[in-house]
Amino acid sequence: MAVIPKNITDILRNVIFPESKESVVDLEMVQEIRIAGSRISFTLVFQKDNDPNIQAVSEACANEIEKELGKEYDITITPKGIHRMKAPVLPGVKNIIAVASGKGGVGKSTITANLAVALANRGAKVGLIDADIFGPTIPKMFGEEGAHPYFEKIEGRDMIVPIEKYGVKILSIGFFVKQDDALIWRGPIASNALKQLIVEGLWGELDYILIDLPPGTSDIHLTIVQTLPVTGSVIVTTPQDVALAAVIKGVSMFKSKAVDVPILGIVENMAWFTPEELPGNKYYIFGKEGGKNLAEKLGIPLLGQVPIVMGIREGGDSGIPAALDQESPMGLCFKNLADNVIQQLEFRNLNLKPTERVRVKKR
Repeated sequence: MAVIPKNITDILRNVIFPESKESVVDLEMVQEIRIAGSRISFTLVFQKDNDPNIQAVSEACANEIEKELGKEYDITITPKGIHRMKAPVLPGVKNIIAVASGKGGVGKSTITANLAVALANRGAKVGLIDADIFGPTIPKMFGEEGAHPYFEKIEGRDMIVPIEKYGVKILSIGFFVKQDDALIWRGPIASNALKQLIVEGLWGELDYILIDLPPGTSDIHLTIVQTLPVTGSVIVTTPQDVALAAVIKGVSMFKSKAVDVPILGIVENMAWFTPEELPGNKYYIFGKEGGKNLAEKLGIPLLGQVPIVMGIREGGDSGIPAALDQESPMGLCFKNLADNVIQQLEFRNLNLKPTERVRVKKR
């Protein structure tokens, strides 16, 4: 039987913290569980670096795992004081942008990929995390389906070196699974996989890192806001009523007191159909200006309207994003989108305090 993080937390519920009636798991001391073959590692969070129980509790945890799983596993336990756990997760990243949608099929990943390229075209240092764990499409959109990131040891830690393409550093769960395999993961496993991409990615200094979220609202969204202080979110929708109704739920999530992530604006994708040979013609297949009207109603900036153009679809399928051609109509469209996102980021950073990670309340 393959060992998963839940097996470890189940085992460690037997380790009671000294002078307490609760286990190290119930006290939320066990964090960052990682399993690679026969290696098991996790962090034990204490209230202070010099807690007198560090050695005893660490040994108790190791002994409990060994008792349940046997001696064939190499167990690494890293104790940390709680103040060090508050250190920035991505200290070299200036702006963290979550790209979300209320429902699937609105072209969120297409917008994310082209926005990342458009930002890189401006000379910015850009990263992209494909957080759509169950349907990762970013590798295909960058023509890197067969890529396999390598690991580099930094200060004793194995760090994942992102794939770099078109000036964008990319990590996706799609790089670590077979292309045709269906990912059937429970929430905690998916969340832990995503945390590894974030925390163990060798991102370096970046002006922007974009996070392509799954559609709707889920455990993955909570994992992101609990792991990272998201600077702002971008909501992607189509003009049709079904998509717009779902957008309101997404906006509500980001604006809630529990999450409290500023919304930079709405992108109306598939705003109209324009044949490339007739660039002046507009056919409103999914309705007219639904995203624009909703943005006005909610008091949220409209960042851009992106038409249905065959070149955008072809670029996504071929791994050559339309934003690369900066002189084409679509290249200019994504350039304008990037300019508007930057403008809203600057306004947000000037007028609002930095976002904080969502804290999990202890029981």
